[in-house]
Order: sequence, then C-alpha cells, then structure tokens
Amino acid sequence: MFDHVTLRPSSRSASERFYATVLAALEVGITYKDEELVEWNDFSLMDVGASRPVTRRLHVGFVAPSRDHVERFWQAGSDAGYVDAGAPGERPQYKPGYYGAFLLDPDGNSVEAVHHGTLRVGGVIDHLWLRVSDFRASNVFYELFAARAGLEVRHHSLEHLQVVGPSGSFSVAPGVPTAGLHLAVGAPTDEVVDDFHETMTGAGFRDDGPPGERRMYHPGYYAAFVLDPDGNSIELVNHNR
Repeated sequence: MFDHVTLRPSSRSASERFYATVLAALEVGITYKDEELVEWNDFSLMDVGASRPVTRRLHVGFVAPSRDHVERFWQAGSDAGYVDAGAPGERPQYKPGYYGAFLLDPDGNSVEAVHHGTLRVGGVIDHLWLRVSDFRASNVFYELFAARAGLEVRHHSLEHLQVVGPSGSFSVAPGVPTAGLHLAVGAPTDEVVDDFHETMTGAGFRDDGPPGERRMYHPGYYAAFVLDPDGNSIELVNHNR
C-alpha cells in the first residue's frame, strides 16, 4: 500500500526522540538517517521547507505484532512524558478484535499502535486518517488517484472514503484539514506513473513534480507528484531498477 509516508516536524530532534521511543517498543528501529531525513522502514521524518509546512492533524496507525506490543508502545510513550490520547484497549467500533493505544507526537498528530486480524504486511504503517476541508473535492481527487494506483475505494458513509491496498489503507473524512503530509504509493511501471500525472493534472489538480527519474534518491526511482485539494503531496513511484 505505502511506498513511504513522510512527516515534517516543527522540531526534527524532538519528533525523532518521540518516534524512536515508541517505535522501539514495536521492535522497529531506524533504517536510514542523514542530515535531512530519518527513516523507520516506510515511515520517515524530513525537515520543513519554504513550501513544505509542518505536518499537523494526521492520524497514523503503526503495526503492532501483538497486544503486548500495543501496551509496551503506550507505556514507553507515557513514561517518557508524551501525551496520552487513549489507553490500550479493544475498540470494537472499528472492527472485532481491534486492540489499540494512542499518543500525541510533539506536533499534536495522533499516533497509534494497533493489533487486529488483518494487519498490513511489508511495512510498519497499518493505516492513515486524513481530515479534509472540502470532502467532495477530496473524494474526486482520491477516487482518481486510487484508480490510477490500482487501489480500491470504499465508501463507508457520505463522509468517509477509504482507499484500500492489498495490505493497509488510508481514510479521508471532513474536518480541519491535515497539512504537510507526503504520501507515496508504488506503481508497477513508468507508464502508470505518467498516466497518473496526466490524469490528475488534466482534472485540474496541481502539479508538484512531473514524471521523471529522481536519481538523487536512487537510479531507477521514477516518480510524479501532485497536490491534493489541501496541499498535501501525493506521489506515485516505480522503482524500476
């Protein structure tokens, strides 16, 4: 589902301490780090920029291998002084067997460890929730994006759209909008990336980077970027070698 998800914190050092603390409790360690970026598998933090604001009002749910890991996540964050947003427990309103715990990161984003019967495999992020200012416009955007990316759209209500991959999902709902998010999904070919960019910009959505190889990431990194209606950067990428 997710190739990578990037947040831009107001203080990288403060957010890095938070995520290092809570993800260690899920047995997830740092996989890459340099002056601009720190990664935990498919989740990363990157410095803010002139056109890249601080990430706010995002919910990210991380895979917990067991209920015990959920409890360790919450306890590690609580012991370190981070804000509790929901103690470990069952949340049957989401689905049977859903066991989660919630904390707030230093910028107030909702961060969850979750264990349930259909957890994402192949990455550390199970799901995201985005709030949007104009649900109708965002519905159009994410339906087009899902179609180009080979993902399934599920309409759970008039105000809840969920985009589902073979493993993992993200949801869109009305509210004070999520800002400063970068979300990348994998594509099977360069042509799919080209079609994504042409379709989205042809529908009137804003370009954030035309199709092409980004060798600064690695040879064969072929990607294109567009902005959703709230200015979040959405990417489709093919790692063609």
